[in-house]
Amino acid sequence: LDEVAGDGDEISKILNILHFVHDSIRHDGGNYALCEFDAIDIYNYHKSTGKGVNCRHLAIALNEMYLSMGFRSRYVTCMPKDPNDQDCHVINVAWSSQLEKWIWVDPTFNAYVTDEHGNLLGIAEVRERLIDGRPLVLNEDANWNHEASVAN
Repeated sequence: LDEVAGDGDEISKILNILHFVHDSIRHDGGNYALCEFDAIDIYNYHKSTGKGVNCRHLAIALNEMYLSMGFRSRYVTCMPKDPNDQDCHVINVAWSSQLEKWIWVDPTFNAYVTDEHGNLLGIAEVRERLIDGRPLVLNEDANWNHEASVAN
């Protein structure tokens, strides 16, 4: 992971590890992979079976990689606005000492969110901006399994 994270600043390391998880483990929202809930088993499950894993598995793997590198991290279950919608999506937040805040990172879509000035945002900031109708910018290389861009 030291090699994956690289020699840049904290933010570049956080984003490099995000990209690594997205690029190394395929997403399949319909597959509840039969493996342990840890980064090594999730990674090995995908590599040995070729099957993707769901968003929770991806978030768990990313969380453990961040923690092993000394970054504070959590995975967060995001519930839909519609109370009748039983689906959810799991993302991560990583603490940036450099920015002095939690930032939103999503390994399923290789995504992070910024404001119109390029400042990385956390979950509460994204929520506030959605409520207020202020701009949110998804990184241009956000995608699903390198098959579909989600940035537009």
